[in-house]
Amino acid sequence: MNKFLIIFCLGFTFNLNAQEDAWVYFLDKENVEASLNNPNTILSQASIDRKHRKNIPIDFRDVPVNETYISEIKSAEGISVMAKSKWLNAVHVRGEQSTINTLIDLFSFIDYIEFANKNLSDIGRIDEKNDKFSIENNDIPFNYGNTQNQVEMIGVDELHLNDFTGEGIIIAVMDSGFPKVNTMDAFQRLRENGDVLGGYDFVNGTDEIFAFEGNDHGTMVLSTMAGFIQDEFVGTAPDASYILYRTEDVASETPVEESYWVEAVERADSLGVDIVNTSLGYRDYSNSNPNYSHTPEDLDGNSTFITRGANIANEKGILVVTSAGNSDSVGVGAPADGTGVFSIGAVDANGSYASFSSQGSSAQATQKPDVVAQGLGSTVVDDSNSIINKNGTSFSSPILSGGLASLWQALPNATNEEIKQYVRASASQFTTPDFFLGFGIPDLAQALNIGLSTQEQDVVKLKIVPNPVDTSFSIQMPSKKETQLSILDVTGKTVLNLTLHQHLTNVDISDFAKGLYILTFRSGADSGTFKLLKN
Repeated sequence: MNKFLIIFCLGFTFNLNAQEDAWVYFLDKENVEASLNNPNTILSQASIDRKHRKNIPIDFRDVPVNETYISEIKSAEGISVMAKSKWLNAVHVRGEQSTINTLIDLFSFIDYIEFANKNLSDIGRIDEKNDKFSIENNDIPFNYGNTQNQVEMIGVDELHLNDFTGEGIIIAVMDSGFPKVNTMDAFQRLRENGDVLGGYDFVNGTDEIFAFEGNDHGTMVLSTMAGFIQDEFVGTAPDASYILYRTEDVASETPVEESYWVEAVERADSLGVDIVNTSLGYRDYSNSNPNYSHTPEDLDGNSTFITRGANIANEKGILVVTSAGNSDSVGVGAPADGTGVFSIGAVDANGSYASFSSQGSSAQATQKPDVVAQGLGSTVVDDSNSIINKNGTSFSSPILSGGLASLWQALPNATNEEIKQYVRASASQFTTPDFFLGFGIPDLAQALNIGLSTQEQDVVKLKIVPNPVDTSFSIQMPSKKETQLSILDVTGKTVLNLTLHQHLTNVDISDFAKGLYILTFRSGADSGTFKLLKN
C-alpha cells in the first residue's frame, strides 16, 4: 500500500480541546539485569536461537516496558494509551494537549514527551477519507498465469528448482487486514502445512486477524509470497511460515499507525521472525492534522518513530523490507527512508521504471530505492480467490520479500546485512545505481552464487590476512596476473578500487568505518567475492 498521494485539504479548525497524539518515553525499565541473564523470560526460544546464530546481542531494548508505568498512564483522566514500544521504551498516547502536558509532572518515571503535531513543543527535551489504495485498486485485465514473469524477473524460479522455497524462514506481514486467508483456496496449501503461525490486529486489539473485511490489501500482498493454485499461481516463498499483523487503519490516517507498527515488529522479533514485509508508508497526515505530516528533514533515515523502530529491527537481525511508495518524484517516506531498511521500487513487466514508483534523493542518507521488482501489472489473488493484476510498490515489495526468504534458506548462515549486499551486488545496475531503480533488478540465483563464493572463500585462490582487519590487510595472489580489486560498503557503494600487480599487496583501510565490507576481485579466469570485517 502507498499513502504518498496528493490529498486535497478541505480546511480544518483546531482548538485547544482537540485530541493530540504523542509519544511518552520512560526513564528506565524494571528487572533489566535479571531479564538479560534469563532471556527466555522475555523472548521465545526461536528468537534467542536466531540472535545467537547471527551474533545479535540481547540488550536493554529487548526488556519489556514497565507495565506498572503503563497502568499509571492509563489511570490519568483524559488519556488513552494506544500502543507501546519496548525498543523505544515508550507508549503512544492520545488526549488533549494540556492533559498530555501534565503527565510529566504527575509521573517521575517519564523522561520526555514528543508530540506528533510539530507545532507543539515537546516536553522534557528539546473527515472525509481519501482512498489510500487508489493506485492499487484499479484492476488491470487479467493475463492468465502471469506469475511466471514476476518470479523469473528476479531469478527466484531457479532457487525453487533447487528446493529453496522459503522453508524454515518466518515472515511477518504488516498490513491493513487479511480477510478470508483462513478459508480461501489460494492459501489451502499454506494452512495444511501449518505455515500460518498466528498474528494480531493491533488496530482493534484482537487475535481475530481474519475478521476485518474493510480492505483485502493484506490478503493480496500475502498472496504474492504464499499463494499457491495448482498450475495457475505460485508465490515467491510458498513454503515459508507467516505471522500476520494488522497495523494499518484504512478508515483514518494518524501517527498511531506508526506506533502499532513498532509494537508489531517488536512482537515479531520476540517470536524469532526473520523477515518483515511492510507494504505501507507514512508521510502525509493532512486529513487528520497537517502538523503531523513528515517534512523532508524528518525523512533522513533515522528520525521518525516508525523508522527508528525499523532500524532497531534491522540491528536485531531482522531483514526489514518495505515498498518504496507510489508517489513518483515526491520521494520515499517512512519507514522506507530507514538506513537499515531494504526499500523496493517498481518496474513493469519489461523491467522498465513504473511511473508511480517513489524515487530516491541525494538528501537521503542511503541509496533509495535499494532494488526493484515487478509492481506494474503484478499478479495477485484477491479475497474472492480471483487471480487479477494490480499496480503498486505494495506488490513489488512482497514479491521480493518472498524471493529473499528463498535465498536465505539457501544461505542459512548469512546475516540480514549480508543478504542485502548479495542482492544488491546481483542487481542489473549495481555499479551505476540511480534514484529510479536503485541498484536495479536483482538476480537471486546470482545472489546465491555471490553468497556461496563469499562463504567458501577458502577454495578461491586468494587469501586475505588478517580478516577481521584492524588497520590493514595483505592480499596473497596465486600468480603475477594483473588483478582488479574493489571494496564495497553494505549500501553497495564502492569505497576503494585497486589494480594489483604483486603476489603480496598491503591495503590500508585505517580510515574505514567499523563494519562489514564486500571485497570482489577478478584475475584472468579467477574471480571471487569475500566478506571483509573492519574492527
